[in-house]
Order: sequence, then structure tokens, then C-alpha cells
Amino acid sequence: MAEILSQSEIDELLKAFSQGEVKDLEKVEEKKTKKIRSYDFRRPNKFSKEQLRTLQMIFENFSRSLTSFLSGYLRTIVNVVVVSVDQLTYYEFSNSLNNPVFIAIIDASPLEGPFLLELNNNTTYAILDRLLGGMGKGEFLDRDYTEIEVNLLTKIVKQILPLLEEPWSNIIDLTPSLMRVETNSQFAQIISPNETVALCTLSIKINETEGMMNFCMPHLTLEPIVPKLTTKFWFSSMKKEEKVNPELIKEKIDKTYIPLTVQLGSTTVTVGDLLKFEVGDVIMLDKRYNEPVEVIIDKKVKFKGIPGIKSKRYSVKITEVIYKGDEESE
Repeated sequence: MAEILSQSEIDELLKAFSQGEVKDLEKVEEKKTKKIRSYDFRRPNKFSKEQLRTLQMIFENFSRSLTSFLSGYLRTIVNVVVVSVDQLTYYEFSNSLNNPVFIAIIDASPLEGPFLLELNNNTTYAILDRLLGGMGKGEFLDRDYTEIEVNLLTKIVKQILPLLEEPWSNIIDLTPSLMRVETNSQFAQIISPNETVALCTLSIKINETEGMMNFCMPHLTLEPIVPKLTTKFWFSSMKKEEKVNPELIKEKIDKTYIPLTVQLGSTTVTVGDLLKFEVGDVIMLDKRYNEPVEVIIDKKVKFKGIPGIKSKRYSVKITEVIYKGDEESE
């Protein structure tokens, strides 16, 4: 049975409490609870939330450039968006990969250490199908990549890497280059399994096929620039947009080289005649010797002229301008 306090004891207790000699036990317990924070030593957090948010901003800029590039390169509708940016151990990342897998190990110069780019099978087979004339269906084939497929994917990765330079320019002048390609995750152990990495996952949708692209960035590689991975530094170092100079653009265009073809004439022959051609045979064209020839640029007839010789070289003298610039609608 609990002890019952007398009236005098109750008065003494209230007096002590009012003078601050007795502390509020609930407030003390609440303060102690706030100071306790769980920490997993097997998965130490080396990136703050702000640093991960800055990485997400970098790859959102990259995803926009990648969308434009892949849409033009594959000649189809492509959409790339950032799904997540997380930190985890390299073991957790490598353990989630299924073989065969396409992994590009990237030299992240001037940083000391590599990045890792992984394309899952849905993405790679959709790209390969589109490059080889298909509709871009990512049908998974349970086999290793062929040498031709690896070469095609390697070529496209080499063209993707320069797109990383501009998004990273506010933090560091990155010049990424491809070191090697692996199709087995066991041969892509670039760091210790317990090391922390930042993993950026992008979703790539090619027509109706959706796949993933993962950028794995070890903390050891990013360590020299981790203090710069803040939104404040990001916006303070953004370069001001330069005003467009029409004269400079015109000057650059004027120095651009374009292929030009002169067509003397054409004709048709049978397959039988073609197989009988020998050195010394004469082919009759559909134009007379005194008729003007066509000067073709980008598969369009732009000028007509008369063939001749100048400074011991075959030449064409322009006699007629078909149309200039955009005067004729296409």
C-alpha cells in the first residue's frame, strides 16, 4: 500500500517545488529524449541532406541535356528524369546488380577516383533495338552482351560523358572520360564494399520502354568538393548569361564548311550491262556537253553552272542561282 503524505509534508513539498528546489521530472525526461539520436556505424552518413539536394540539382540539369541528346541520336521520343539521390554503401549498390550488366567506369578528372555509370538491361536493349532499326523495345535476352553490342553502347556512353561538364561547372571543371567497360559486376569493384557512395538514379523512357541509369559516386572521390556541394555555393557561382551577339554568330556561320556536289548528269543501266563494265567503257549521260550542270547542297539544287578548268583544276562557273536562303518554301 502506498504511503500517504500528511498535510504538513504536502505543504513542504509544494514550497520546495515553488522555490525551484524540486525539478519537473517530465521536462527532464523530455530533454534527455531529444538528445538521443540513433546512429548506424555500419552505414555512416557522410553526405548531408543539402549536399544530396545539390547533387540532385546537378543531375536534373544533366537529365535535360541527356533528353535532348538521346531524342536526336535515337530519332525517337526520349524522356529522362531524376528519380532519387541517396547515400548507401558500395556493397549495397553492387549487390543489387544483376549479371549481365553494362557498367562504364569513368575517370572523373581532376578528381582523384572514378565514377561508375550503370545502365540496366531494359535501357541497353531498348537503345540497341533502336540503333539497329527497331522501335526501341527493351526485350530482355538472357545472355551476355555481344562484342558488337558492347561497342555500340560504348560509343554512345563516350558521347554522353561530355554532357556532364556543364552541370558540374558551378562546382568543378569536370572532364570525364571512359576508362573501361564491364559486363560483370564482380569486375567493377572500384572501392571497398563498406565505403559510402552517393547514388543518383535516373529514369529513361524510350517510347513505351522504361529503364534506369545509375551514377555511383564514391565519397572518397567527391571528398575534395563536398564543402562546395551546397545550394548557396551553387547559386553564388552560377555564371551570368552572356548576351547573344548576332555579328559573332554570323561570323561563326560564315566560317562553317559545308559539302558541295556538282552533278554532271545521270543515267540508268541494266544489271547485265553493269556486270559487263570494263576499264575503257564509256557511259552516256542524260545531258549534252553544253548544258549547265547542277550544284547540289544538302540534296537540293542551289545553283547551275558551266564546267571548265581553272588553275589546272576542274571548276564550275555559276551561271544561275536557283534560290537563296529561305526565299523558297520547302
